[in-house]
Amino acid sequence: MTEPRVAIVVRTKDRPRFLDRALRSITAQTLSDWECVVVNDGGDPAAVDAMVARVPEKLREQVRVLHRQESHGRWASANAGVLTTTAPYLVLHDDDDTWHPSFLERAADYLDSEKNDKRGGVVSKIEIVWERVEGGDYVELGREVFQQHLTAPTLGDTMLHNRFVPIGFVYRRALHDELGLYDERLPVVGDWNFALKVLTQGALEYLDGDKPLAYWHQRPASAGSDGNSVISSNDEHAKIDAQLRDEALRDWVAKNGPGLPLYLTKFIDERLVEMEDRIRTDIERYSLPERALRVLKSKFRK
Repeated sequence: MTEPRVAIVVRTKDRPRFLDRALRSITAQTLSDWECVVVNDGGDPAAVDAMVARVPEKLREQVRVLHRQESHGRWASANAGVLTTTAPYLVLHDDDDTWHPSFLERAADYLDSEKNDKRGGVVSKIEIVWERVEGGDYVELGREVFQQHLTAPTLGDTMLHNRFVPIGFVYRRALHDELGLYDERLPVVGDWNFALKVLTQGALEYLDGDKPLAYWHQRPASAGSDGNSVISSNDEHAKIDAQLRDEALRDWVAKNGPGLPLYLTKFIDERLVEMEDRIRTDIERYSLPERALRVLKSKFRK
């Protein structure tokens, strides 16, 4: 194999069925010069090795496995994969997600282009695949494009919440030299935390307009090893989200003083009160039931 252009990091733990599907997604890529490291984060080594053994023989030397006896967490596993690989471009492929066959080739060509040499990475539009596990197989329930209304993955939008997930983001390894590795303190939202740093450095673009080339599989009804962290760990996501925002606010106040945050806190609250008053007036004018007013008020208070 020639020197790899893209390094793929797959984190897994006791999900061999998902890992098998992920490896099939990787080996089906039209781009051939990739390297892949599977980071087994404390799971059964035999099950992981059995799935890797299914990789076609001509591609098997491109896939390595890093077995860790104890679980170190998803972002420590991501960092282990980053440090084990060498290719100039990186992507995290969660073990339950998949790609369009042309995804890696399109992304690498984009980053190779001279006109994009200042871009830190590129983002594909992402399609959510709703599914359920049934027996030993997956039953697809439907699809929808994630953040379909956005025209670019901007810093402003991403400050509200994550606008792309790892399966759709190919980026330059050099970003880790500038920004550091993933924050291993974080049990969740490490990708959002890293995305904010990347977008602070410069703008990103979508790879192919509105065409999704990365597939984010979600199983709302599944728990345990079959579940999605964004669903099964919803409370933890909210907790760490609040923690990161509070850290950023304290850093701002320490450098700039509390003036602007104090002003904006009151300003936003007053605007919401004004909006609530207008809605109440409209409800009373058109004689809508009091219950409707209570429902609307409860929504605005959240």
